[in-house]
Amino acid sequence: MSFPRIPLSRVPSYLHNSNNCFHLLHPPFIPVSKTPSLPTYQTARTYTDFNSQTQAQPPLSLPSLIPSPPVNNPNATHRWKPMCLYHTHGKCTKIDDPVHVERFNHDCSRDFQVSAADFERKRPQDFDFFLVFDLEGKVEILEFPVLIIDAKNMGVVDLFHRFVRPTGMSEERVNEYIYNKYGKFGVDRVWHDTALPFNEVLQQFESWLTQHNLWEKTRGGRLNRAAFVTCGNWDVKTQVPHQCSVSKLKLPPYFMEWINLKDVYQNFYNPRNEARGMRTMMSQLKIPMVGSHHLGLDDTKNIARVLLRMLADGAVLPITALRKPESPGSVNFLYKNRI
Repeated sequence: MSFPRIPLSRVPSYLHNSNNCFHLLHPPFIPVSKTPSLPTYQTARTYTDFNSQTQAQPPLSLPSLIPSPPVNNPNATHRWKPMCLYHTHGKCTKIDDPVHVERFNHDCSRDFQVSAADFERKRPQDFDFFLVFDLEGKVEILEFPVLIIDAKNMGVVDLFHRFVRPTGMSEERVNEYIYNKYGKFGVDRVWHDTALPFNEVLQQFESWLTQHNLWEKTRGGRLNRAAFVTCGNWDVKTQVPHQCSVSKLKLPPYFMEWINLKDVYQNFYNPRNEARGMRTMMSQLKIPMVGSHHLGLDDTKNIARVLLRMLADGAVLPITALRKPESPGSVNFLYKNRI
C-alpha cells in the first residue's frame, strides 16, 4: 500500500455552530495520540480448523514491508481532513459552503490510496466484501462505524456511521459519559445532535446492508459474501450481545462469525513482538495513524489501512471466530496461535 507523508501534530478541536456543522479551530493536521457488481448469495462454507494446520500462505518479514511508491494518482497529494460527522449522519447543512468543504472531508474513500504494486502479491479471498467494524463505548455502545472494503479491487464501497444513545442510563449520567468520552475530541455536541437508540441504529444498518445486497432477512439473516473484520474479539463477541440484551433485542444472525484481524496478522507476519492492538500493527507496518485514536470512525479507517496492507502483502483473511448455533454465548476460535 502507498501512504502519503503527512505532518504529525495535535488533535484538532471542533466548534459547533447554529448551522448544525462544526468547524475546525486548528489547522487540519494528523492528530496522533501520544498515550494511551452484485455479489452472489453465500452458500455454506467449510471452515478451516487452524488448531490442526497453519494457513497455507508465505509469511513476510516485517522489516521488508516498505510502502510501495505511488502510481500516477490524482489523490496522491490528498491532504487529510477530518470527516464532517454531521455528513456521516446525513445531516450536514453546509455541503455547498466552500470554506466548510475545504476544512472537512465528505468522502472517506479519499483517505485510501491503492497503487498498481498493491495487486502484485494479492491473493483471492473467501469473501467479496469486508465490513471493517470498531465499536466505542464500554458501558453501552456509543458509536457504530462500519466501512465496506471490496476484497477484489481494495476500494472503499461505502461508510455507515452512527452515534448511539444509551437507554439504560439517566440523562445526567449520559451527559457525563459523553463529555468524558468525546469532549476531548470536541465532538460531544455533534454526538448529542445525532445519536439514536441502538434499536434504531440496527434498523438503519440492516437497511444499509440490504441496499448493498449484503444481507437479506428472508435468506436466514446471515451476511451475503461478506464478513465483519474487527481488531480483537470484544466488539462482536462481547459488546454487541451485551447491547442487544440491554436493548431487549435478539442477537442478529449476522453477528455469528467474524474475522479478528489481530489473529490473522499474528499468523501471517509472525512478528517478533506480538501486535496486541491497532497502533502496534500500524507501527510495525510503518503505516501513519490518522485521526483521533478512540474516535470509532477514525479507528475503523485505520484498521482498514492495516487490512489493505495485509491484502496487498498476500494475506488471506478467513473467519477466525464462530458462535455455536445451539449456544451463541459459546465461541469457537479457529486459530490456535491467537491474540
